[in-house]
Amino acid sequence: MTGTPAGEGTRAVRAGLPDPVNHEPTLPGPVFAAHFHLSGDPTGPYAYGRDSNPTWTHLERAIGELEAPGERVESVAFASGMAAISAVLMSQLRSGDTVVLPSDGYQALPLVHEQLRAWGITVRTAPTGGDAQLAVLDGARLLWIETPSNPGLDVCDIRRLTGAAHAAGALVAVDNTLATPLGQRPLALGADFSVASGTKGLTGHGDVLLGHVSCHDAERAAEVRHWRKIVGAIPGPMEAWLAHRSLATLHLRSDRQSATALALAESLQRRTEVTGLRYPGLPGDPSHPVASRQMRRFGCVVSFVLPDRDHAERFLSALTLVDDATSFGGVRSTAERRRRWGGDDVPEGFIRFSVGAEDPGDLLADVARALDAAAR
Repeated sequence: MTGTPAGEGTRAVRAGLPDPVNHEPTLPGPVFAAHFHLSGDPTGPYAYGRDSNPTWTHLERAIGELEAPGERVESVAFASGMAAISAVLMSQLRSGDTVVLPSDGYQALPLVHEQLRAWGITVRTAPTGGDAQLAVLDGARLLWIETPSNPGLDVCDIRRLTGAAHAAGALVAVDNTLATPLGQRPLALGADFSVASGTKGLTGHGDVLLGHVSCHDAERAAEVRHWRKIVGAIPGPMEAWLAHRSLATLHLRSDRQSATALALAESLQRRTEVTGLRYPGLPGDPSHPVASRQMRRFGCVVSFVLPDRDHAERFLSALTLVDDATSFGGVRSTAERRRRWGGDDVPEGFIRFSVGAEDPGDLLADVARALDAAAR
């Protein structure tokens, strides 16, 4: 794309598109190829399907334009968010290194802890809230931040943590899944890596598994890309194309979902059976002061606690416009009793609610009706 549009909506719609060619589609279709015509030395961009693909190239350029508008940035697409997370950790850490991870992060992270420790890497953990990871930074090779945290929605000060980590000689990676690049730009706040699951809000339709890593440093990006090659954690061309197509509506989805999420949080404040309400965009939320400094949109996820497991199950069963499903960020609202997975340190009645793109009035009315039904 020529130039750097100032408007986020314009940027999202145009990101990663090739220069116009007469009679060709504006977004080329997915390229399904295991190998490419290749004579002589392999010096061109495409030789073998595990290394590179034109459809990935368009998507990676698009993500880079959203992550760091107008700047030189390298993005690498992966088959899933966990593949992207693993690529950063495994490409940057060696036996004897120390990594600092959030104790309240994504529930698959403890599985990563086990693997890292098996390879001789020391794992330290601390909560996201209150910038608690600062206390365990000494001697670390890498600091891993997840903000807002999933599912608790705590927020840490990215700029403060990256400054302290860099002063201590550590690299910093930020899991930006919940915020998306339109809600928060970790690279602009000092992070070395911005990592996300594209399965969630970035693509937003609940039909694609994808992940990505973005960074300014070409050498670091090459290390991440090399890890993708040797483990084969590559995205399918169709998934990459669907993801790129979905980016064009990211700003519209983000605006609607963030506004409705705030309205939902405000309505939940008035319910006596609701406790532990969290949403970074809510002025009274403990994370709001920090979130308002570093986030441009506060996301689609609201979390809260109902009195017990049965109460929560009755609430979920009574919803008609909301799917009882895991994941978040889709155009159709979802909610789940998060404790059912067993991996999060949350109460039995803890609800993670992902606001979709439905009419706000309809969604709020459905939630209110379901809460009334669950209380009987």
